[in-house]
Amino acid sequence: MARKALGVPEIVASKGKKRLVMVTCYDATFARLVEAAEVDLVLVGDSLGMVIQGRADTLGVTMEQMVYHTRCVATGLRATHLVADMPFLSYQVSPEEALRNAGRLVAEGGAHAVKMEGGRRTAPAIRRCVDAGIPVMGHLGLTPQSVHQFGGFRVQGKGAEAAERLLEDARALVDAGVYSLVLESIPQDLAVRITREVPVPTIGIGASAACDGQVLVIYDLLGMDASFQPRFLKKFAHLADTIPGAIREYAREVREGLFPDEDHSF
Repeated sequence: MARKALGVPEIVASKGKKRLVMVTCYDATFARLVEAAEVDLVLVGDSLGMVIQGRADTLGVTMEQMVYHTRCVATGLRATHLVADMPFLSYQVSPEEALRNAGRLVAEGGAHAVKMEGGRRTAPAIRRCVDAGIPVMGHLGLTPQSVHQFGGFRVQGKGAEAAERLLEDARALVDAGVYSLVLESIPQDLAVRITREVPVPTIGIGASAACDGQVLVIYDLLGMDASFQPRFLKKFAHLADTIPGAIREYAREVREGLFPDEDHSF
């Protein structure tokens, strides 16, 4: 039987029964490879601002770029749930503008759902989109679009007051209608509390194994940047070594007249 993409009801129902696997993706080629690995969800993250565009943060990513990359990824997927990030200022201005932009990611980009960062202040935008039929994934903890407010990429929810604020934010997002919740860079005990309390799956990144699933940036788990070594990251391959080696071998064969040979010529 052909594999079928998980829908929102199946994702919600997976809580406590199945750990969800999510990776980021930004183009059709990686989308095909990711789908072959049978992950549950693919996120077209605004992290593309850093790993694709080479920026220091995600704040310069535009709606046009998100629509473009989402459409590229959708082209490479057939049976995987596709989520697209709402970029900075695409949903903060008003719930109506949030709905218009979320609608573009679904209608033009081919996303099944969108993701928004932030807690109670984001709830009205989430509710507006959910009421219009667009599923929304929440994102709490270290929310990269607030990097300047946080003073850098730092662990969030440390201390009793900060933890209670994040717990209240999680409750507000559930009330607004999110079907899942990314928890980024928070202490394990807080991830345990939120995961136990909310009825939707939590997906962690730097938030311990207590979450209902995990997400990593595809370039990070493949080890494509040797200099990027955050504590939470496990590299499942080391392509920063493999890729230059392959290119050097190609260059050597070209320079020595070995490529193309008879087996690789028309």
